[in-house]
Amino acid sequence: MATFLYRLGRFSFRKRHVVALFWVALLALAGAGAAGAPAAGNSSFSIPGTEAQKAFDLLDERFPGASADGATARVVFKAPDGQKMTDPGNKAAVQDTVDELSGGAEVTQVTDPYQGGGVSQDGTVAYASVTYEVPGMELEESSREALKAAAEDARDSGLTVEIGGDALQAVPETGSAEIIGIGVAAVVLVITLGSLLAAGLPLLTAIVGVGIGVATITALASTLDLGSTTSILASMIGLAVGIDYALFVVSRYRAELAEGREREEAAGRAVGTAGSAVVFAGLTVVIALVGLSVVNIPMLTKMGIAAAGTVAVAVLIALTLIPAVLGYAGRRVRPAGEKSKLLGGGRAKDKADKPNMGTRWASFVVRRPLAVLLLGVVGLGAAAVPAGSLELGLPDDGSQPTSTTQRRAYDLLSEGFGPGFNGPLVVVVDAQGSDDPQAVFQQAGDEIKALDNVVNVAPAAPNKAGDTATIAVIPDAKPSSAATEDLVHDIRAAGADIKDGTGAEVLVTGATAMNIDVSQKLNDALVPYLVLVVGLAFLLLIVVFRSILVPLKAALGFLLSVLAALGAVVAVYQWGWLSGLMGVEETGPIMSMMPIFMVGVVFGLAMDYEVFLVTRIREAHVHGEKPAQAVVTGFRYSARVVTAAAVIMIAVFSGFIGSSDSMVKMIGFGLAIAVLFDAFVVRMAIVPAVLALLGAKAWWLPKWMDRALPNVDVEGESLAAHAGAAGKDDEDKELVRA
Repeated sequence: MATFLYRLGRFSFRKRHVVALFWVALLALAGAGAAGAPAAGNSSFSIPGTEAQKAFDLLDERFPGASADGATARVVFKAPDGQKMTDPGNKAAVQDTVDELSGGAEVTQVTDPYQGGGVSQDGTVAYASVTYEVPGMELEESSREALKAAAEDARDSGLTVEIGGDALQAVPETGSAEIIGIGVAAVVLVITLGSLLAAGLPLLTAIVGVGIGVATITALASTLDLGSTTSILASMIGLAVGIDYALFVVSRYRAELAEGREREEAAGRAVGTAGSAVVFAGLTVVIALVGLSVVNIPMLTKMGIAAAGTVAVAVLIALTLIPAVLGYAGRRVRPAGEKSKLLGGGRAKDKADKPNMGTRWASFVVRRPLAVLLLGVVGLGAAAVPAGSLELGLPDDGSQPTSTTQRRAYDLLSEGFGPGFNGPLVVVVDAQGSDDPQAVFQQAGDEIKALDNVVNVAPAAPNKAGDTATIAVIPDAKPSSAATEDLVHDIRAAGADIKDGTGAEVLVTGATAMNIDVSQKLNDALVPYLVLVVGLAFLLLIVVFRSILVPLKAALGFLLSVLAALGAVVAVYQWGWLSGLMGVEETGPIMSMMPIFMVGVVFGLAMDYEVFLVTRIREAHVHGEKPAQAVVTGFRYSARVVTAAAVIMIAVFSGFIGSSDSMVKMIGFGLAIAVLFDAFVVRMAIVPAVLALLGAKAWWLPKWMDRALPNVDVEGESLAAHAGAAGKDDEDKELVRA
C-alpha cells in the first residue's frame, strides 16, 4: 500500500492542476445538486421492533386521519393573581385563541379546555391541546409562527401563556460553534506548523471536504429521507477528521523536507507513510459510524452512513488534494523546525540538537513505565466511578432551560394538574379478535386504574369499527422518572394477562413510552455494537501493526477512556457537579443515545491517534531501533502533531457546550472530555508505558498469522527501495531548477 500511495502522492503533486480541478468540479457539482434539490424536512422517526412503534402503526391503521404521530402543542393559560380561568373575560380570551388556532393549515384538531376537562381544580390554570397532521420536525415554519402569534394575542389580554409539546421542536442551532472550533484550530495549526500558509492548507482542504459531504447530503436529503441533523453530524465529524488527516500529511511532508528530500519526493513519501496511517485511521472511523446500523434505528443508521461518507471524502482529500496544494505552495511551506519570517523565522535552527517535548516526555515514561501506567489507570478508573450510577432516558420539556416557553409550560402544567400530566400514556386496546370488545375495553381500564402511580384513567375511546380503543392514562410522577417507567411495564404486564384471557392485545405508546422503548433498544444494542466495532477494528489493527498485543492494548485503553468520559458526564449532568460552570440548569437522566454515540465517534477518533502514534513507533522499530528507543523516536516525530490534533478536536466539540439545547450541550461535553482522556492519558501516557513494559514482545505475532496476513506496509519500509534512484533524480532536478 505504501508504494501505491507514494506514487499517488507524487502524481498528485506533479499533476496538481488536474487534481485541483477534479475536486473543484466535484464541489461545484455537489453544490449545484444541493441548490437544485427540493427542500426536505427532517428524517422521519421510527423505532422498528418496539411496542410503542407497533401501537403507532396500529393507530394509523385503525384510526385513519387521526395523525397518531402528528405534532402536538399544549397552549397553557394561567389567570392573573386573584382571578380564575373561568372568569368571563379570561374565558373569552381562551375561546378566541382556540378559534384562531383552529384555522391553521396543518391543524387537525384543537380541544376547548372548557369542554374537554382542561381546567385545573383550583381554576387558575387551563390548557388547549393542538394536534397537527405532520410530525413536529416536519411542521412548516408558518405553522409555528401562527402558534406563537396566537399565544401572543392571548397574552395581550393579561393572561400568562406558554407553549409546550413538540410543535415548537426544531433542530438546535449550533451558532458560532463551528467558527470557534475553526478559530482555535487555526491558532493550533499555526503554532504546530510554524507558518500561516502551512496552517491554512489543512483548514482549506477540510472545508472543501465538508462542503462536498454536506452538499451531497443536502442534494440527497429528500430522496433518502435525510434530516438536517444528519448534515450537522457529518459537518462536525468531517471538519474534525479533515483537519487532523491533512495535518498529519503536511507535518510528515515538512519532516521529509527537513531530511533534505526534494519536494515532489517529500510529498510522495508523506502520502506513502502518513497517508497509509490516514487510510487505516479513516477505516476505523467508517467502521464505527457504519456500525451504528446494528441499533436498527433508521434515523441513526442514516446519520452514521452519511457521516462515514464525509470521512471517506476527508481521507481521499488528504491523499490527493493535500499533495496538490503543497505543489502550488512550493517553497513557502518550510521544512520542519523552520518558521516563516512573519512568525520570527528565517534563522538557522540553533536548537536542532535539543530534544523536543515529545522526546523528553517519552524518555521519562520509558524510565518509569509502571508508575505512569498505574497512575493513568487509577486516575481514569476514579473518573469512571460515577458511570456506575448511570441512568438513561430521553430529555423532555422538563430538561429545557427555564428561559424557554416549553419549560415554563411544563412547570405550569405540573403546578395545575400534577407532574405526570406532562407525560400521558396512550394505551391501545386491539379487541378485533374478541367476542365482546366493549367488555375488553372496560376490563383494561379497570385493571389500569388498580395499578400504583396512576392519577387518572380516561374512558376508552373506540374507533368507528368498534374493535380498537385508546385509553389515556395520567401517571403520578414526571415522565422521566423511574416510577413512570415502572408503570409502563406494569400496564404491559397487565395487558399480557388480558391477552391470555380474552385474546385482545394491549399496547402502550405515547411520547413517554416511546422514550422508554428507545432507551431500552439502545441499551440492548450497546454490547453487540461494541463487539462488532471493536472486533472489526481489532482485526484491522492486527493487519496494520502485525501484532496481537498492540491492538488489544488499544481496545482496552479505549474502553477505559470511554468509561471515564461517561463518569464525567454522569457527574456533571446527573449529579450536578460543576453544573453552574457548564450551564446545566436541570440535572436528570443521561440521554439514552449518549453511550452508543460516544462509543462510535470516540472509538474512531481514538484509533486515529493510536494509528498515527504507534505506526511511527513501529516504523522506528522496523528500521532497527530497540523497543524503548523506538518509543522515544515515535514520540519525537508524532507527539506534537497528535497533541495538536487532539486540541483541535476538543475545541470543535467544546464549542457545542454553549448550545441552548441540553442534548447538544451534553454531546459536546461528552465528546470533548472523551478525547481529552483518550489522547492525553491513554495514548500519551498509558500506550508508551505499556510498550516500554512489553518491549519486543509488543510486536509478537504467530508465524502462521504472519504468513496469512497481507503486508500493507503502513510504515513505508518498501519505500527504501525508491530512495536511492529517486534521490539521484531529485538532486538532478534541483540543480536544473537552481
